[in-house]
Amino acid sequence: MRCLLVALCLLATPLWSTPCLAQARNQLGPLCTTDTTPADKMIDACNKIVALKVFKGEQLATIYFWRAVGWNKKGDYSKVIADTTEAIRLQPSQAAYNLRGSAYYDKGEYDIAITDFDDALKLGQPTSTIFHNRGNAWRGKGDYPKAIADYDATIKLEPKSTFSFQNRGIAKEALGDLDGALTDINQAIRLDPTLPQPLINRTAIWRVRGDLDRAIADGSEAIRLAKDKPPVNIMTPPNSVLISGYIHRALAYEAKGDYTHARDDYKATLAIAASDAGSKANQATAKVRLSLVTDALAPIPRDAPSPVTQPATAPAPQQTGEAPVPSPGPVALGKRTALVIGNGAYAHVKALPNPANDARAVAKSLRDIGFTVSEGVDLDRASMQRVTRDFLREAARAQVAVVYYAGHGVQVDGRNYLIPVDVALKPGASMTDAMIDMDTIMAGLDDQIRTNILIFDACRNNPMAQQVASAGSSRAIEGASGLAAPTSLGAGATLGAGTLIAFATAPGQVALDGEGANSPFSAALSRHLGTPGLEVQQMLTRVRAEVVSSTKNKQVPWSNSSLLGEVYLTEK
Repeated sequence: MRCLLVALCLLATPLWSTPCLAQARNQLGPLCTTDTTPADKMIDACNKIVALKVFKGEQLATIYFWRAVGWNKKGDYSKVIADTTEAIRLQPSQAAYNLRGSAYYDKGEYDIAITDFDDALKLGQPTSTIFHNRGNAWRGKGDYPKAIADYDATIKLEPKSTFSFQNRGIAKEALGDLDGALTDINQAIRLDPTLPQPLINRTAIWRVRGDLDRAIADGSEAIRLAKDKPPVNIMTPPNSVLISGYIHRALAYEAKGDYTHARDDYKATLAIAASDAGSKANQATAKVRLSLVTDALAPIPRDAPSPVTQPATAPAPQQTGEAPVPSPGPVALGKRTALVIGNGAYAHVKALPNPANDARAVAKSLRDIGFTVSEGVDLDRASMQRVTRDFLREAARAQVAVVYYAGHGVQVDGRNYLIPVDVALKPGASMTDAMIDMDTIMAGLDDQIRTNILIFDACRNNPMAQQVASAGSSRAIEGASGLAAPTSLGAGATLGAGTLIAFATAPGQVALDGEGANSPFSAALSRHLGTPGLEVQQMLTRVRAEVVSSTKNKQVPWSNSSLLGEVYLTEK
């Protein structure tokens, strides 16, 4: 459950200038101002009233508010924001600020949402609804202590607030308090066993604990409930609960190795219309993972080429014949896996001498601290796709996943791409088809139960510029713009929870290839990766300081994090 609008009429009461709510509704039209009116009829009725140009001030603000409610039912959050903004201009109210804040939340704009909820609380008596909604926005930002404080305030005002128990449990889970999370979510289920949302959240907890059968059972019951009794609260984005149910059950099936059922659930996730940022992110993940499990179920041709990557362990024998590859048995969660690629032998731009050395150095450091590493050097597009997809499949059963890439990388139309060695960097719409889309990797890893660390020692410039033909002794193909900040996953959602992404240099700057055997960034990274008891963000701070010093301020590493707590790659 994302946001609440319980006691809608109570919140909206200050909007009315007449003392009698029922009389005011009769004046302005019951179809427009009744929360049970279907969305299209509500919007149409409100449109007709606005067109009359009879009402002004508070009454007109009320009409805009109720039309925004109609747009909210349809999941059109831009129109919700436009109408509530007009209502606030005419007559500020708790209801309008709360509704607009909820729309900003569903668009993934959490800071603006929090400001609106703050303004709502200033305008009147604090309500459990607004505390709950602000708690959701804090949770969206990753500030879980503040989210828990707001849920505590909600529960104090409303001890039977099912969704506040559920969402407080989600926040506790993010902080690693699985026992506290399970207690809160179980309480939510006891308060209302007909709701699918708490069961979906318990599905995630069972997956964290490796109890995949319980996860699948809870996911199945949640899907049944969501189909039998779709959520009626108008603040729940259309179809969001069913999409969430399918994606969580699919991830549990895939982690168990049941690729057939996982494929069916990913297809079901994609077949449903999504309106909010969270649902679109779930669908971006489903699209990637559907492709992965479909590949896993496909027969391998008799003449399939041997992989060019260098896995840490010997690969399983290839299947022959036409029978599908059998799904693996259940694998306990908790393993740590990494993908390391170094591309330097480019065919169409000047080669980079060090990425192969960098990849080998980082791969060794990761193996030394217990990671299972798949390593690839100077990969063409087909090889790079294959090793990346194999890694993403393995990540379904991992607790920590690390990606390290050294070589050329570019931004095209706001999306980031990694460059195989055989790509001809020529202007044209089909150019990106020959590259590896970074957003695809991020979407494939977007799962709240796993820690993802993506590290790119890549160039930051755009090859679409006029200087495309000249690549010097840096990891930069000369151009005017750097890589886009990775704050979004393909369909517009925020950076997946539990993810840290780091670049060897700041946006718009050049990542140096270095004068020695390694780049300045990879040399520092290899030295600090294995430091015992060093939290990963502290480790990157040390790497940054060393790179800045060794390059005399020419290169400043940069990172963006939505990690849910402290992460240690080496035991304390």
